[in-house]
Amino acid sequence: MTKISIVGATTWGTTLAIVNAIGNQENEIFLLTRSQDETTKLENENQNSKFLPGYSFPNNINITNSQSEALENTDLVILAVPSITFRENLINIKDFISSNSILLSATKGIEISSGLRMTQIIKNEISNVSDQNICVLSGPNLAKEIIQGKPCSSVVASSDENTINTVQEILNSELFRLYGNTDIIGVEIAGAMKNITAIASGISDGLNFGDNAKSSLITRGLAEMTRLGVAMGAKQSTFSGLAGMGDLIATCSSPQSRNTQLGMRLGQGETLKNIQSSMVNVAEGVSTTKAVINISKSMKINMPLAEAVFKVLFENIKPLDAYKSLMNRTTKLEI
Repeated sequence: MTKISIVGATTWGTTLAIVNAIGNQENEIFLLTRSQDETTKLENENQNSKFLPGYSFPNNINITNSQSEALENTDLVILAVPSITFRENLINIKDFISSNSILLSATKGIEISSGLRMTQIIKNEISNVSDQNICVLSGPNLAKEIIQGKPCSSVVASSDENTINTVQEILNSELFRLYGNTDIIGVEIAGAMKNITAIASGISDGLNFGDNAKSSLITRGLAEMTRLGVAMGAKQSTFSGLAGMGDLIATCSSPQSRNTQLGMRLGQGETLKNIQSSMVNVAEGVSTTKAVINISKSMKINMPLAEAVFKVLFENIKPLDAYKSLMNRTTKLEI
């Protein structure tokens, strides 16, 4: 029997819990909540009515707010919390993590204050787990499609191939196919930055600019994430894979994407404050944009698309004016 613990009763965390409980009935799944009230609500309703209404918990899922019950002697700990609270959550659970547990980040983002990726934050906060046991999950994984039983693929990245193989054995199923990659930097940068491009793509939709403009934005977004990732030590090939192009296509083309929806509403004239206050889930691209701009400036990397999104989000530049600024840039070679 394999013990899997998911930290965070988010949409993604709940999806991973249910999918893995169904995929292997012998797995023992623990979903760690924030409080006794949240635990009681989920247990009484036998579903996560806030994020995934209508999907019952299988019998082999244990809902708990007890950190010791959920995390001690766990084979795989999956961290599925927003990037803005990622470090806080690690600090809360660090004393209950077993040294032989594998820690898998399922969070796509970059910490604003430090510019660190999620696996770097894990290394900062969890001292008793070796680097080889730290990994990341990313790819075109729209939660609602997965919970509906629709097939998808994803990538698990680690510096250690044995860890990759172990996670593949635990999580791989007929509907959830896992590929491996040793490029942690590339997988994390791609997973974070595709949300910036999704906001830009959504803005284009909100302005009713059509498919040509949207395709151009997606392509240039891929170029920017590749440029930054390679400068940070990633492999260029990673960005043409599932964590890069694959996730970019899914996020920018699906109405289920919260970042695309946020961008669309910005393009239609709504304010960021009003949009965020009405959203149940966190749109990671907002904080990621701020973090990426900080990094790009410190590394002197030109990122016009990310800069345009930043100006719309944080400098009250109108979406149409931001788009015009991109179109009026000095002409150059594509590659």
